[in-house]
Amino acid sequence: MSTPTIVTFPGGAVTGSGTVTRVEHSPEGAVVIVDTTPFHPVDHTWPDQPGDRGSLTVGAESAPVAEAVMVAASDEGAFAVGSDIPVKRGAEGWTWLVGHRIEGEPPAALVEGAPVGMSVDVVHRDGLSRGHTACHLASLALDLALADLWRKDPGQDAIGNPDFEGRANQSSRIREDGAVDEYRLGKSLRRAGFDTETFAATLADREERINAQLAAWIATGASSRIETEGPTIVNKRRWHCELPEAEAVILCGGTHVTSLAEFSSISVSLDLSDPQLLVMTTAATAAV
Repeated sequence: MSTPTIVTFPGGAVTGSGTVTRVEHSPEGAVVIVDTTPFHPVDHTWPDQPGDRGSLTVGAESAPVAEAVMVAASDEGAFAVGSDIPVKRGAEGWTWLVGHRIEGEPPAALVEGAPVGMSVDVVHRDGLSRGHTACHLASLALDLALADLWRKDPGQDAIGNPDFEGRANQSSRIREDGAVDEYRLGKSLRRAGFDTETFAATLADREERINAQLAAWIATGASSRIETEGPTIVNKRRWHCELPEAEAVILCGGTHVTSLAEFSSISVSLDLSDPQLLVMTTAATAAV
């Protein structure tokens, strides 16, 4: 079995160098595998954060990377990209890699064994990192704002509040300086003890509580970091944030800011126009 890709993005890297280990061509463009990369790939099972974009440089030529993606290669020779990956992460007989999807025809020198330089689009990465941290903070503030609506214990979130996020979230999409999360408010949630009627009647008040909590957390300038169990793309990573209530620890493969001082504001809007579906839109503004 080959070696999983070594990744440096958890430590904040946006540049690096490595050796090309494989180039696969397809109608959608070439996918280049490098042994070590600073690029964060979009996850194929929970594609909340888009993959990094940037460039690969070989000699005097540069190739634009449209997006970094997850790749799985089997011992039998299969090569699967993104949603086409047929097995669960960690499946026996498969190696997990980061692929760099190239726009257009790659340079002729971009072949197996070639040394390459790598550069991530920093503005895009920073915007996604702010969006991802803001998304986690908003979900924790949402849980806190809805804590009194539970008649049964749904389990606890990362800072000890009733875990509405874990129970109801059905999709999350990170974007630069923001996110959109959808929560299903169906019969199963009501059976779990959540008071959807009172929630709907007090929606504006809940939104106000969330935004006040987010402002209070930002004012602390709390540290934010990623801890990883190892250097490869398959090793688990967790987001840590030193909030006043507790240290929040959330299993997360994305990128994040290093401090809440990087925000001037985070705010959410709650939309319940479909009574079965809560849509929370989070918007972040970077500190000057």
